[in-house]
Amino acid sequence: MDPSVVGSVQFGQLFQTSLPGYYRNVLEQIYAQPLVYTLDDGIQYVFVATTQNNVYKINAKTGTIVSSRNLHIPFLTSDLDACVDINPLIGVTATGTIDPDTDTWYLTAKTYLDQTDQTKGRENARYYFHAIDVNTLEEKPGFPTDLEGTLSRNGDIGNRMFQGGEAHQRPALLLQDQYIYAGFASHCVLYNFTGWIMGWDKGTGALVEAYAMEGGPEPNTVRGGGVWMSGGGIASDGQGSIFFGTGNGYASQLDTIPVPGRQPPSALEEAAVHMKVNDDGTLDVVDFFMPWEKKQLDGADKDLGTTPLELLPTDVFTCPNVKRMGVITGKSGKTYFLNIDDLGGYRNGPNGLDAVPQVTQNENSVYSGAGVYPLEGGYIYISVIGYPTHVFQFSCDNNGDPTFTHVADSPENNAAILGIGHGTVTSLNGQPGTGLVWVSDVEGFNLRIYNAVPSNGKLTLINAFNIAGVTKFTRPVFGDGRAYIGTTQGLLYAFGSPVNLPLNCSSPYRFGTVILGNLSAPTTVQCLATTNVQLTALNLVGNKNFIISGVPQLPLNLNAGDPFSFQAIFSPIQPGPLSSDVVINATAAGFSPLTPISLTGTGESLKPIIGVIPNTLSYEGFIIGQQEGGVNASAIFTNTGDGVLNITSIAYSIVSEGGPTVQPNATASGPQVGPFTFIGLPATIPGQSQVVVTINFNPSTSGNFAVYLTFSSNGGTQIFDVVAASNTSPQALIEFQAADGSDDWIPYSNTSNFTFGSVTEQTTKKLQMRLTNVGGSSAGQLTVTVSKPPFGVPGIIGAENDVDLAEGTELAAGQSATATLYCSVPKSQVNVDSYDGNTQWTINTGDPNLGKVFIQFDCTAVSEQVGPLAANGSALYRYDFCAVENNPGRQLSKQLYSSANNTNEMCITTCAAAGYKYCGTQYTQECWAGNSMPIQSSLERDCNYACTGNVLEICGGNGYFQNRSFISLFVNPALPEGSPNPTGASGNTGNTGVSMNTPTAPTTIRAFSYLGCYTEATDGRALASSVVYNDSMTLEYCAAQMQAYTYFGVEYGRECYGSSQLAQGSVLTTASDCSFTCPGNSAEPCGAGNRLQLYEVPPTPSTVQSLANWTYVGCYTEGTNSRALSGLENPESGSGNTVEVCGAACEGYTYFGVEYAGECYCGNSFAAGSVIAAGGNDTTENGCNMLCPGDLTEYCGGGNRLNVYQVISGSTASSTPLATTSSSSLYASSTPSPTTIPMSSGNYSFIGCYSEATNARALTGANNPSSKSVDNCAAFCASNGATRYFGVEYYGECYCGDTLDPTSAPTTGCTYPCDLNSTQICGGSAVFDLYELTSLLPTLVTLVSSTFSSSIASISGSSTPGSGSSSSVSVSISTVYACGPTSYSTTISVPSTFSTIGAPKSTTPASSTPSWAYLGCYTEGTNSRALTSSSITASNMTVEYCASVMAIYDYFGVEYSDECYGGNVFSTGAMQASASDCSMSCAGNITETCGGPNRLSAYQNTKASPLTIDQGNSNFTYYNCVAEPSSGRALPTLLMAADDVTVESCLFAGSSYEWVGLEYARECWAASTISSGATNATDSRQCSMACSGNSTEVCGDANFLSLYRNKNLASA
Repeated sequence: MDPSVVGSVQFGQLFQTSLPGYYRNVLEQIYAQPLVYTLDDGIQYVFVATTQNNVYKINAKTGTIVSSRNLHIPFLTSDLDACVDINPLIGVTATGTIDPDTDTWYLTAKTYLDQTDQTKGRENARYYFHAIDVNTLEEKPGFPTDLEGTLSRNGDIGNRMFQGGEAHQRPALLLQDQYIYAGFASHCVLYNFTGWIMGWDKGTGALVEAYAMEGGPEPNTVRGGGVWMSGGGIASDGQGSIFFGTGNGYASQLDTIPVPGRQPPSALEEAAVHMKVNDDGTLDVVDFFMPWEKKQLDGADKDLGTTPLELLPTDVFTCPNVKRMGVITGKSGKTYFLNIDDLGGYRNGPNGLDAVPQVTQNENSVYSGAGVYPLEGGYIYISVIGYPTHVFQFSCDNNGDPTFTHVADSPENNAAILGIGHGTVTSLNGQPGTGLVWVSDVEGFNLRIYNAVPSNGKLTLINAFNIAGVTKFTRPVFGDGRAYIGTTQGLLYAFGSPVNLPLNCSSPYRFGTVILGNLSAPTTVQCLATTNVQLTALNLVGNKNFIISGVPQLPLNLNAGDPFSFQAIFSPIQPGPLSSDVVINATAAGFSPLTPISLTGTGESLKPIIGVIPNTLSYEGFIIGQQEGGVNASAIFTNTGDGVLNITSIAYSIVSEGGPTVQPNATASGPQVGPFTFIGLPATIPGQSQVVVTINFNPSTSGNFAVYLTFSSNGGTQIFDVVAASNTSPQALIEFQAADGSDDWIPYSNTSNFTFGSVTEQTTKKLQMRLTNVGGSSAGQLTVTVSKPPFGVPGIIGAENDVDLAEGTELAAGQSATATLYCSVPKSQVNVDSYDGNTQWTINTGDPNLGKVFIQFDCTAVSEQVGPLAANGSALYRYDFCAVENNPGRQLSKQLYSSANNTNEMCITTCAAAGYKYCGTQYTQECWAGNSMPIQSSLERDCNYACTGNVLEICGGNGYFQNRSFISLFVNPALPEGSPNPTGASGNTGNTGVSMNTPTAPTTIRAFSYLGCYTEATDGRALASSVVYNDSMTLEYCAAQMQAYTYFGVEYGRECYGSSQLAQGSVLTTASDCSFTCPGNSAEPCGAGNRLQLYEVPPTPSTVQSLANWTYVGCYTEGTNSRALSGLENPESGSGNTVEVCGAACEGYTYFGVEYAGECYCGNSFAAGSVIAAGGNDTTENGCNMLCPGDLTEYCGGGNRLNVYQVISGSTASSTPLATTSSSSLYASSTPSPTTIPMSSGNYSFIGCYSEATNARALTGANNPSSKSVDNCAAFCASNGATRYFGVEYYGECYCGDTLDPTSAPTTGCTYPCDLNSTQICGGSAVFDLYELTSLLPTLVTLVSSTFSSSIASISGSSTPGSGSSSSVSVSISTVYACGPTSYSTTISVPSTFSTIGAPKSTTPASSTPSWAYLGCYTEGTNSRALTSSSITASNMTVEYCASVMAIYDYFGVEYSDECYGGNVFSTGAMQASASDCSMSCAGNITETCGGPNRLSAYQNTKASPLTIDQGNSNFTYYNCVAEPSSGRALPTLLMAADDVTVESCLFAGSSYEWVGLEYARECWAASTISSGATNATDSRQCSMACSGNSTEVCGDANFLSLYRNKNLASA
């Protein structure tokens, strides 16, 4: 539209077409916008559909109705219970869409099932989807489609049914590739106004989508989320996404708890919605925005979706930080400028407000879509009810964020009633300076037209018109310089120029085909004056192909009805279609001063005329060597004349069109010039014909090339230019931003995934992937040929859009492009386990060396861990479930407090201090505790209250359906059921003395640990390096700002200080002095006046290098078959152990070592096999990396690793050289090489260091006192009948035997080097190194049944040597050797000396001890012993003895030949190891195996609590014992892992799954489908572990599941 025309007097009403529909004596109404469309006949038409269900095809130029059709009878407004928004008839009210590929007009119509016009009523209403041929107005085959009874596809499938009587289709339809989409709401917020998006296949009419905006589990009577947008359309970005806005609703899923945009709720009320269109036409919600005051908007019926969500053109409206934008305004009057790649979710902005680029409050409600002008910098126009239209100018600020500045208003107010139309902007062919804003309104001038760019703060009105009955929320539509607008009074108006011609000249005049140089027959142009007029001039406008003659003398006065004529002749001077206009200037009051007359004809030449299309041929992006033989392109050489064209010569130049010329090379294909070969050059071309010429481009080097051809012919001369560029191959570099937020970029590798790291729940982390063309300066363009981003896919990871790095992206050499991905972790309770997300982006960059890649992205979703923490940082109190309250009565017996500062952390900390097993929060601010589990769990959605002290946490709820009370329940699995423990819960509880309403400082934040409330310094600030102020201060915020320092502190509530030095005079004071709460988190204290909440980065742990009388010598392994240091074991251990404590306890010894954090060992020599651990001084590598419990800055060994210290010279203890590796020595070079014990020799294996028998030799067979080495002794005994044993003693004496004297026992002192090999140990004085034939090594005791003939001495907590007594034990042992079962009896002595740690509760064993089943060889726990209830060490340890001592426990294990442990459950991390790891003989019976270094031979009690297989409950039945698959989990969802698991609790937790299984005694797993790799166990006894919460039930085994199936959910 040309502003100079629109703003002139020539622009006005062209016609008004009266529509003939008159159903029930009512005029037609046009609510659906007319559609302007040009058909194949070259004529433009206006297609109109009305509320009477009539459709019209109208000539756009004349207003003549060409054809019409009635689709149905209309629906009566009287059937809508007094809703008269559209009155009195409802038919077609939504703007349709025309598919130009098929000339099909798609629309919806409301009617009745009965078309006899008899049966009415809302229940008989129907909606139909039509496909109409615009040529004939007939229905396409297979249409219309009836929508009645359609069931919703999303959420609870089928929960919603479409009812045509209640529904209203108001938004414009969307044509998206193969599919048509329409939005639905209802009438006047009546009935069930739940919104719908329906989709159909445009070819078949098949329904592909029925998406209900209330898609959750709420009853189908809940209403909300209508899609109506005042008739505005659903928007598409053209890249597979659609956008729209919705109205209010009553599901009320969201209250005050923020929700990320990538975790949309199922009820899409008051929302701006982003949906992905799938290949099959179905839709998935990928992002949303809801105003922070959504709940209030619902209550006030203030729809966000009164206007459409409009997408702004990205070529203008784009900024560095927000690439794609949209705008939407609602009844609240707020205009939201949105980032359509990150809509903002709900309450994610500062202070719980909106996380959107800009929000602007207008004076009143807005129903009209924004006007958008994408020229001259960009403008947005918002029309407010009763106020002016506001103008916003777009720009990007210095930070790269968009800004929309209010710069002007319209000079007049809009109507104060509903009806102002959608903003519409036009321009003249996209030229700056030609923008116009068109506004329709129901009052005042009904069509107002403004210049788009304001002047002096105002829009300039250039034209305006009154249109009676203009439809509310309408807008003009345009075609060929004309504007059309509908009304509610049966009229279609057209505006344009000319307005009213004084002459009717029957234009255009067609002259047909005329030979060039000839003249057509004269044609008389006849005009008739339509009014009294004076003709003042007549001019030919256009080319010179027409001749005008016979024009009367001008000026000429004509009366109305007078004829006027002149003659026109067509005289073509060029071939082809030709046209010109004759313009008559006329003067007549109220009429146009110009009357145009069009003349058309076709020129034809008898002579040949040469031409070429195109006249310049260009090759771009050719990669050398990529395509064998080069690349071909073509040009068309034409002869537009009738004669034969003869080409007489062709001149070639590589410099310019003017030469100089070069001689082409003659090839078999055709002439060749440089890298160009011309194939099929014609010598002649027949008349009116053409020839296709192929040009091959095949360069051998990179560069720019050109050849210029000049064709001479009898049909003229023609120049043809060919230009090209060739490049080397592009090279793609794919990178991903580092997860730590640094500026580092991680290059792609097919061996590792890109990662977001850990992302906290309720948080969205964004990182960019970057693609760069790094092929060098001569590289060609890198083109993305395949790109399948993870956009709209399920899971926590996705791409923000499918536009960035989309297929077709092109990058020149050195150029980069990025795409943003996000990891959006949904809201979860605190203290739940982390889980991993993964997604894939498939991309092909055209890099020949890279090809198609499948880029993997990982993200770990983590929950905040609050309250007392375990050593690994996980919370001791785990979130259990949302529990039903009053079921009956209080489910937790004790209310601890009710506080406005309540958080889950505050409640758990208080509960832990009181020693309760269960803690619960409810009613937003109450904290409850108890020691009995609530009876019934519910769905997580029922716990929906935000904690008063932290709205990001959940503290109970009133249920999804607001029907009862619920508790957010937490449990400490380590605590027993029963009365409260007044001493507090076990574990590292930290500061548990929390007042009911007192803010609590977290013990750790980031790398900082809490020190307490500190005073300021004596002179100046305590922390003087840096300061930050924030009115929303929290401790976490301050920690983030000061992470470069050692200390940070918060003072006066809002002041944050940091430094690496604490100034003198700043001292600890009472906690109550820090009385200010943090303004950003009232659950935390933020200092006070002159008082700091002080935190410190704790010192880095280190290995103590020296202390009084001792020096550090290294990290050592344990011995091969015994403890490395065995002089005194565990003189000090437990929570107070430090290097200093252990050193003091080992005074008098040569060495001491600390191990397993809390263990201390002393000795004067090292056992064989104890060597410096691999890894040097690196604690991560050498294994000495456990922190001392008494001082967390020191290391105290590790699992099977000791930090060893040696006494400094001056000690009276004797010193024995340590056994070390060959590469390490603790002594000077003059010290002899260290000695070691060979683990095998010949057919023998080392058993241990043994004492000689009492008053006899232990081995009484052959002997050789001079063998002098281990190997010689082995050979000697083998040659004397292959005796079972041999021993070497006293530097090399050799003894053989088939039996070992029973009084010989394991001991120490085997330290003498062999005479013939000083690197080997050959026993000692009266002690010998014992070896046994490898084939006869002991196997594991698999079943123990012991009957004791007398009782064992009472075992005290820490017995001293000599305090025990001895008893004889008759033992019957079933064991298996390689040769078969063997039984034997023997008598052993219970040791007279032993030490105990944590003795059993009962020290007198039963007269008949239990039987035990062997479980396997087990590792120790991750951070503790595998069995922690009790332990004992004895020099004569046997399996039977350990079984008797641990008779009261469910499990026992023997380790290191002489250690015995018991307990009722295995610690975390303990798991089955290789059987060969348990290879040490028992100290008291060398025919038995007693574990190994850091390995337990583990047994389970089989009699005390007989194990049974629970057969299930009313929902579940026992299925089988099932083996885990070789890779992955049979059931991937872990429901619980605790020390109180039972079959019942597991089945209860998994009630919503088809499959539930128990494993490892304490783990509960579930899934809806079971992995195909899982197999039934070969023996049901392979599931034999007792449940950690019920020792009579079977709870799987190691890698075996006790599997149950839900009968109610069992699939076919």
